[in-house]
Amino acid sequence: MRPNFEAMTNKELIAYAFAHREDVEPLSVLYGRRTPDSEATWYGPMVAEDGTPIEENIRIAEEAIRQRIEQANQSKQDSES
Repeated sequence: MRPNFEAMTNKELIAYAFAHREDVEPLSVLYGRRTPDSEATWYGPMVAEDGTPIEENIRIAEEAIRQRIEQANQSKQDSES
């Protein structure tokens, strides 16, 4: 009997996919769960073509990462309460 991939968590799907590399169905389910490009946030390049850092883009990306970490930490605290 095949596992119910839809009921698996992302972590479980990844583990299954690594253990059953010939099976593409769990990857299809995992891929279907990702955020569509139309909803994704796109950031500018961190360096110019000549390798010079673009400080403003780096600052924006760092701030977005900080916010994401804070949201994850808050969600974790809320779920533990």
